[in-house]
Parts: sequence; structure tokens; C-alpha cells
Amino acid sequence: MLIAIPLESHPAERRVAASPDSVKKLIKLGFSVSIESGAGVQACYTDAAFAAAGATIVADPRQLYAAADLLLKVRPPHDRPQLEHEVDMLRAGATVISFLWPARSHELIDRMKAKQITALAMDQVPRISRAQKLDALSSMANIAGYRAVILAAEHFGSFFCGQMTAAGKVAPAKVLVIGAGVAGLAALGAAKGLGAVARAFDTRPAVRDQVKSMGAEFLEVTIEEDGEGGGGYAKEMSPAFIAAEMELFRKQAKEVDIVITTALIPGKPAPKLWLKDMVELMKPGSVIVDLAAETGGNCDLTLADQVVIHQGVAILGPTDLPSQLATTASQLYAQNLVHLLTDIGGAKVQDPEQKDFVLNMEDEVVRGCTVLHRGQLIWPAPIKPQPAAPKPPAAAQSTAASVSSHGRGAPPPKASGSASKALATWLSVAVLVAAYLLFKDSTDSGAQLFAQQMTVFALSCFVGFQVIWSVAPALHTPLMSVTNAISGIIVVGGILHLKGDLTSPAALLALAAVLFATINIGGGFLVTRRMLRMFRK
Repeated sequence: MLIAIPLESHPAERRVAASPDSVKKLIKLGFSVSIESGAGVQACYTDAAFAAAGATIVADPRQLYAAADLLLKVRPPHDRPQLEHEVDMLRAGATVISFLWPARSHELIDRMKAKQITALAMDQVPRISRAQKLDALSSMANIAGYRAVILAAEHFGSFFCGQMTAAGKVAPAKVLVIGAGVAGLAALGAAKGLGAVARAFDTRPAVRDQVKSMGAEFLEVTIEEDGEGGGGYAKEMSPAFIAAEMELFRKQAKEVDIVITTALIPGKPAPKLWLKDMVELMKPGSVIVDLAAETGGNCDLTLADQVVIHQGVAILGPTDLPSQLATTASQLYAQNLVHLLTDIGGAKVQDPEQKDFVLNMEDEVVRGCTVLHRGQLIWPAPIKPQPAAPKPPAAAQSTAASVSSHGRGAPPPKASGSASKALATWLSVAVLVAAYLLFKDSTDSGAQLFAQQMTVFALSCFVGFQVIWSVAPALHTPLMSVTNAISGIIVVGGILHLKGDLTSPAALLALAAVLFATINIGGGFLVTRRMLRMFRK
């Protein structure tokens, strides 16, 4: 099966759908690879580098398309200057893999249907754990988020980081990122790396911890509503939530210097989140970078691929940010393609009659990204039914009923087990205190010493149990060092009491304390070393 990789037809596109490294991997999968001459020049990949990797360099584009069994591209097939449409130059029944955006590419889909094309869309790869290595959207969004901050820095008239100079103090830039997906998190990381004060807003509460892990502040509205949509995307929110969101943004507009918007809803125009009056509330010299410009923009004033200045605020609408880092973007995208073709089965799944892939439609990833199969439109993929939620155990149902009967937010009554545990604890303490009072005036020094040490030992066990047991299970590992320190104290104390008659109860208890504490210390170090090895590459 012959893979053809052409020069991208979009005038501003600098990426290419292959790298010399990916060409070697494609050949190992059983493919032959042809590349149009000059296809990788703007991504710093020369024809000589591709040829050294095993690819055939083809100078005539028509010859390249006509011979292709599989066309790998970045952008959707398009008209070529001085040539026909890319689909028209392909043979009937060929396969195309690229970004396709089928929800807004109806004319292209109809053109490919007429030629019995099989089309796989990299923008339709399901966002599931198994498909992360194929997720070209995330690869490109990561680059776009990083590049958006660099672009904002070019137009911003001050430092990102705060500085104290002899001439005076310069405050750090305040950056607001709207949408904490892959692009948003990459933007937060870049902004924090440059020293800015970063904050983010997202309708999905699940991303709160991710934002905080980047060292940024997570902004929230008071209305509780989950904005999680399918496939890791956000969904449209209720009017009440949007009103609260707009009020939050107006407040932030007076404070922030840079706004980066990344909000998208699959198959629909980008939601308008930063309105004209918010732009007018911003300080002159502020910058807005709208990463949703290609689908209409999140800002009222955004124009795709243009810089708009409104009352001193620069609104940037770039649509080619990944292309500005063409070498890295091409490398990552090419690797996404290699992973997809590997999952499909490589050239071994070729149908000798049709000269295309025998696609496994039972595979969730393959089915999800297949738009056309031999000219038949099969997009969108049917929604996979979610497994039924397991029935909660009786104890959980009882707790839920307790919560509902006491009103939302009201704590349920304490379980009887907790009361029994507290009663047993206080009874144990009372018994120990009684034993101490009984023996403290005894004339038998051995009995007196035994009572004192037994009391201290029991109380130490009680306190230690309460300290460790009351800590959340997620924090048990950090407490390993603390328990080792406590065990060390026990060892020292036990050794100090190993004196006199070794057959006395006090000496036997001290010996047992030394033995068990030593075992605990040794085990603690072994567990710690094992866990540290898990984080080593």
C-alpha cells in the first residue's frame, strides 16, 4: 500500500504530515511512502532527509495523488493552486486521513462520497484513555496554548514577571485563561513560567485540581452546574449560569492584562464569552488572544487572522498557531498518524481487491474516527451505551436516606459504631488510670514500675492509633517518615529500659518494643524505596 504525503495546499500552512522518523516507522509497518518534493521544507525537513529515511520524492503532484492508496494530510483536502481539487486528483476508492471537521465540511464530504473515498478524521478520534497516543487535537492544542502566551507577550507592553528595579517597581502581568482544556492548561503553564499571575475559568468543576496543579487560581461562579460534555469537551450552559459567568468576567476585565480564550463546543460556533463591553472595561495596552477565531471567536470583536485594536486593547485572532511551530507540530502529528495506522493493523489489513483498509468497526477508536467507508457516510459514530451504575450497598442507601431526610448540606447523624468506639476508648483509659492509682503506692518496686510502664505503653498505643487512624488514606504514605521517627523513639526508650533482671516484666516489654519497632523501621524503608523506584525512569 502506497502512502502519499503532499505539500499542504492551505496558503498559511507550514506543517507536513510526516517526519523522517515517522517515515521509517511507516515503512516498518509495511507501507511504501512517497512525498511531494518540498513538502517538508517549511517544517525544516528536507527532501534529502526524507529520502534517507526511505521515502520516494515525487516532483509531479498529479503523479503523487494518482498513485496514492492512502493520502496523509494535516488540513482537509482543498483546491491546489494551478491544479484541481485534491480529491479530484485521487483515484476512486483511495483512503484519506487528515483533519476533516465533518460537521462543517459538507461540500468536501459530498465530493469524497462521489469518488468512493474512505476518510478517517483525526479530529474525531475518541477522547478515551486508550486513544491518547492518537489524539492529534490535544497535540496541536498543547502547542497552540503555549504559542498564544508567546504571541500575547509580543503585543503586551510590559514584563510578564514582576520586577523591582532602581527606577521603580513593575507589577507582574495578570493572565486570565478561559477554558482549561489542553490548550488552556498549556497557556497557564507558559504564563506561570514567564512569571505572570495566572488564573483560569472553566465550566467543568473536574478541571479545578488541574488548574491548581499549574499554580494558577481557579475562578468559579456561585451557581452549581456541571459543564462536562461528551468526549472531554464542555457543553452549553443554562441562561442563569451564563449570566453569573458574564458578571464574573466583567469583574475580571477590570483587573487582568491578558485574556486567552480557548472555549469550543463540538459542531457549533464558538460561544461568545468576552463581550464588547468587557473589552472596553480592560486597561489600554491589554491583549486578548482568541484561540477560537477559526469558528467565530469567543470575543465579540475577533476577526480571524487579524489584529483588531479597540480602545487601546489588542484582540488577536490567530488560526495557525500550531503551524508557527511547524517542526514540533509536524513531528507530533506524524507520530499520531503512526499510532493510528499501527492500531488499524498497518499494511497487513489491506484488501487486495479494493486496495484499501479492512477496518475493524468493532474497534471503538477506528469506528469513532471513520467518517466515510468506501463512499458511505457513517459519521457520527453511534453513542456507546454507558454501563448501568452498580446498586449502592445497603449502608450507602441508609446514609443517602439520612442525608435527604436531614436536608441538603446537613450532616447525617453519627453512626452508632463511632459512639461505641469512643465509649471503648474512654473505658480503656479509665481502666489504665485505675491500675496506675492502685499500684502507685505499692511497696513492691517491681509492681510499681510495671504499672507505670504499662500505663505509658498503653497510652502511647492509644495516642499513636488515634494520630494515624484519623489521617485520610491518601496521606498515609507521607506519614511513613513520621511513623519511622516514632519507632525510633520507641527503640531508644526500650534500650534504656533493658537493664537489671532481663526476666522482669518491664525488661520483657522493653525487649518486645525494640523488636517490633525495629521491624517497623526496616519495613518502612523498604516500602519507601519501592515507591521511589516507581517514579524513576
